[in-house]
Amino acid sequence: MLSSFKRFLIGRPLKSTELGEQKLSILKALAILSSDALSSVAYGTEQILIVLATISIVAFWYSVPIAIGVLFLLAALILSYRQIIYSYPQGGGAYVVSKENIGEKAGLIAGGSLLVDYILTVAVSVTAGTDAITSAFPALHAHSVFIACVLVIFITILNLRGITESASILAYPVYLFVIGLFVLIGIGLFRIATGHITPSAQHAPIGAPVQGITLFLLLRAFASGCSALTGVEAISNAIPTFKDPAPKNAAKTLILMGSLLALLFSGITFLAYYYGIAPKAEETVVSQIAKETFGRNYLYFFVQGTTALILVLAANTGYSAFPLLAFALAKDKYMPRMFTIRGDRLGYSNGIVSLGVASIILIIASKGQTEHLIPLYAVGVFIPFTLSQTGMIIKWLREKPAGWVAKLSANLVGALITLTVLIIFFVTKFSQVWFVVIFLPLIVLMFKRINSHYEAVGEQLRIHPEDEAMPVQGNVIIVPVAGITKVVENSINYAKSLTDQIFAVYVSFDREDEKRFEEKWQKWQPDVRLVTLQSHYRSILHPLSKFIDTVEHKASENNYRVTVLIPQFITKKSWHNILHNQSSLLIRAYLIFKKKVIVATLPYHFKK
Repeated sequence: MLSSFKRFLIGRPLKSTELGEQKLSILKALAILSSDALSSVAYGTEQILIVLATISIVAFWYSVPIAIGVLFLLAALILSYRQIIYSYPQGGGAYVVSKENIGEKAGLIAGGSLLVDYILTVAVSVTAGTDAITSAFPALHAHSVFIACVLVIFITILNLRGITESASILAYPVYLFVIGLFVLIGIGLFRIATGHITPSAQHAPIGAPVQGITLFLLLRAFASGCSALTGVEAISNAIPTFKDPAPKNAAKTLILMGSLLALLFSGITFLAYYYGIAPKAEETVVSQIAKETFGRNYLYFFVQGTTALILVLAANTGYSAFPLLAFALAKDKYMPRMFTIRGDRLGYSNGIVSLGVASIILIIASKGQTEHLIPLYAVGVFIPFTLSQTGMIIKWLREKPAGWVAKLSANLVGALITLTVLIIFFVTKFSQVWFVVIFLPLIVLMFKRINSHYEAVGEQLRIHPEDEAMPVQGNVIIVPVAGITKVVENSINYAKSLTDQIFAVYVSFDREDEKRFEEKWQKWQPDVRLVTLQSHYRSILHPLSKFIDTVEHKASENNYRVTVLIPQFITKKSWHNILHNQSSLLIRAYLIFKKKVIVATLPYHFKK
């Protein structure tokens, strides 16, 4: 039943040999790995205008040079991550670059920042899309948290079905959004060029003097506009998901994404400036531009609908990159090994499910109001931006390959700008991003503890040629018994087939019961030694544990191994288990973690 339901949700299991069919083409990869970056066009310009609005509407002309600065940083990041793709084709992005060139801690900071950033990507994107839905249908506003959680579950299941299947479905909304915005920008520019739209009265010419403007405020507006660059790094993390030649296809996808992002962001920013659009709490900047360009007709609703869709589907960038980054960290023993295992559909399903669960917890904890997490979201991505750029600078200085000066220059400019943006975020929005100062060291500490555990386990499991193993002379089997039954008989007969060193152990709660059982046992199994233990406090584990310690101590002196063979009957129907005392499960759980003995279970299946 459960297996059938699972197959219905995520499809039939795929063979390992079908892995090649799960690789992404450029067009599909562009859709699912660029959705986060492209969706930021919907709010990047607005973030700049919100800061400038604190001075006056006249200051809005600064959005144009600020946008140029953002595009300059975008170009530097694209060049840098293109170099990372070719230098580190195994994927891992900022984590691998920082770890190999700066050091372990830098790599873990980059990896931890990105993992948290991908969780925030899902939570923020889904809640933003939910807000768009509840704005259109106000009656649903009270159920926004539930709707957001359902959307996360839907996207999680879609990704569990396999990366190519999810890409095939999610590509349509992404490309419809891109088409919608290009139509919006194209018609807007055409109407401006033909004189159908005149500059707004609020439109101030570029270069107009503005009272009260400061360099600090401009830097703050620039940092806010850089929120449009979140998601740029995702492609470098997901290189292994591309069809061969993977690095070349990943690099092409990165260039396409950067070009689309630059065109859409610059177009929306220019139209917002020319129209004199001011940010409103009740209406987005993109909505105002579309209404000014089209009026409230079908094209307007097409742009709004696709915008809402891509805001939700931007979460898919997290689902594409998080499992691969978790795999890279787990492969290096910084995260649990379960993140290296492929699921039924050949995706890293443990990473996909973990991301979905973490996002739902965040949405519920914040009651669906995640807008105050956006600065933390931006900081989470600019930390690895800065570290990866710095790592590449060190790489070029160390290796000095052909053309290294140009590559170094691109990374140096990028590192300086991203570091500046990061400092601005911390200075201007410390009250919203202070948490990063706490959680990043905690994440790095967690990574280190996990790594220490794996190293310790590896050392203890490693076989050293100089170690001499003591030969095992024989086996002592202890069989806990609760009565004279077929289950016990089955276990005693099995023990006899292995050794003649057998102890049947019976724990009694009163003397009369103990005597009666001893008499029955002598008649039934006189050749098997029975040990009866008295329990004054009705505990089976305590007296059994003390007896096992005694036997184990004597057995080890003679190089004997001790096995505790636990009889276990299995009911025909699973719900019948609640009708029986599960003492065998408690005994097994206790012994496995507490004693240096072999614990074995011999099942006896009931027919009715």
